[in-house]
Amino acid sequence: MTVTIFHNPACGTSRNTLAMIRQSGIEPVVIGYLKTPPDRARLVALIDAMGGGARALLREKESVYGELADPALGDDALIDAIIAHPILMNRPIVETPKGTRLCRPADVVLGLL
Repeated sequence: MTVTIFHNPACGTSRNTLAMIRQSGIEPVVIGYLKTPPDRARLVALIDAMGGGARALLREKESVYGELADPALGDDALIDAIIAHPILMNRPIVETPKGTRLCRPADVVLGLL
């Protein structure tokens, strides 16, 4: 089974999720999305797979969030912001054959393994 995690090593939830995947006996594909951000097509595919639109993927605690709080902004504008500032992408996102989810809290990943 191929498992991919969009990971930020500075994030405790992301580290815990990665550890849970490895404890299950799976070595995932680890994408450090801050150094290797997804392109628009990949980001759109992740959002589509998770459902809920681009806003559900935003990390509101980041200083660059600012005017993105405006509910009138559509997915295209939010995706542009995530591409310009990858730190806005909430983490960790895990893809498996069972689905794609934002794994917050970390134990959400158990349903994907």
